[in-house]
Amino acid sequence: MTTPRTAQTGTPPTFTSYVQARGAVLLRTARSLTSNPSDAEDLLQTALTKTYLAWERIEDHRALDGYVRRALLNTRTSQWRKRRVDEFAVEELPEPDPVPAPDPAEQQAMRDAMWRAVGKLPARQRAMVVLRYYEDLSEASTAEVLGVSVGTVKSAVSRALAKLREDEELAEVASRAPQGSQADQAMAA
Repeated sequence: MTTPRTAQTGTPPTFTSYVQARGAVLLRTARSLTSNPSDAEDLLQTALTKTYLAWERIEDHRALDGYVRRALLNTRTSQWRKRRVDEFAVEELPEPDPVPAPDPAEQQAMRDAMWRAVGKLPARQRAMVVLRYYEDLSEASTAEVLGVSVGTVKSAVSRALAKLREDEELAEVASRAPQGSQADQAMAA
């Protein structure tokens, strides 16, 4: 961690030569303090502006990196503290619209219809659907368990889902379910 010195005189560096020599290192430090590269550049620019304004007062130019790092940290802390949090006092608290609880009988009817529809699938498609969606295995894991390729799993599951969407009993049960219910979501899959 050396700071630049002017050629063979041992005099302290100029601000410009310091930034040219240490800019990349300081930018990495700024990036570690923010989640956005653009914010890191802005943070470094602000810290370097503060350093430039204090350049003549800095006695030990060997500690410039520490000075700039402290400026980065202090600037970031100040930015974080100044974040605006919009809170408004109101007479009455807004309550969300109550979400109707799903009807347990409807849920059971949907599950039963789904299992009957899955039971109508050919054995290989049924196995793939059960492994993918009920056992929550990945396509690769399903392929490995069944000893087939991932492409076979993808195409067979796609055909199986198309058959499930076309199942009349399942469609009828889903049509009786309210909008936005699990049945709607299951039929959309």
